[in-house]
Amino acid sequence: MLLSMQEIANTTAQAAETVTPEKLFDQIKTLSLTDLGEKAISWAVSFGGRLLAAIVVFIVFRWIIKRIRRRLKMRMEKKENSALIPFTVNLVSISLNILMIFVVIWILGIETSSFIALFASAGIAIGMALSGTLQNFAGGVMILVFKPFQIGDFIDAQGKAGTVKAILITNTVILTPDNQTIYIPNGSLSTGIITNYSAQDFRRVDWTFSIAYGDDYQEARSVLEELIGKEKRILNEPAAPFIALNKMADSSIDIVVRAWVNKADYWDVYFLMNETVYKTFEEKGLSIPFPQVGVHIKQ
Repeated sequence: MLLSMQEIANTTAQAAETVTPEKLFDQIKTLSLTDLGEKAISWAVSFGGRLLAAIVVFIVFRWIIKRIRRRLKMRMEKKENSALIPFTVNLVSISLNILMIFVVIWILGIETSSFIALFASAGIAIGMALSGTLQNFAGGVMILVFKPFQIGDFIDAQGKAGTVKAILITNTVILTPDNQTIYIPNGSLSTGIITNYSAQDFRRVDWTFSIAYGDDYQEARSVLEELIGKEKRILNEPAAPFIALNKMADSSIDIVVRAWVNKADYWDVYFLMNETVYKTFEEKGLSIPFPQVGVHIKQ
């Protein structure tokens, strides 16, 4: 049955009297605040639990990382592999810290796939920006794996000579004889020429002593043989001392002397022999020449 227009108007008027705009706003406001409060409480309880769990995991992870660093360092020190200690400890620590960050993010309920994509993109950008640093990192790995030198060795590389004090992730630290600290990038160090003076137990000392034309070569040779025989640090192995007339230069007769010593005695023997030969040649009447030009005037 269809309602008449009068009945519809009466029904609308009654509904308007029953639910006023103020009452409707109050009901909507009350329902919204209640629903919002319930959702907020529910979210706070849920997130609070995840946050607490994340904090606990973070603390436990940090404690584990510190113990792993300490144990790893102690074990490597026992093996006397000191060159690898800072490199390996730092690499393991960085890897574990990255793992910890991902675990904490996962516990907090944050989608990790987006972070992985973000880290991958950032890694590519950083890799392109730090190509030189990555090359030095790869060079450090090559040095630590193939070991062309170790801490404590005296090397000559990239035009610098000194004692190796540390092999870091991206560079090598050497200390020069005049107490200068030099940092050499591992990238250029791993691809360049390295002279390691400490790699062998013995080193050969080379001298060139000169006498003047007219001096007795055999006497000079006998003097050198006597001085070498008196020096106890000169060895007969891996080869006996060698003395020979090297060349007849413009102003001198050059005599070459070669002898083997322990690597620790190299510089002491080298400097002492220079001083001893200079004094003895003078005592024996052997002249040590110097470059000179003779001028003859014809009248």
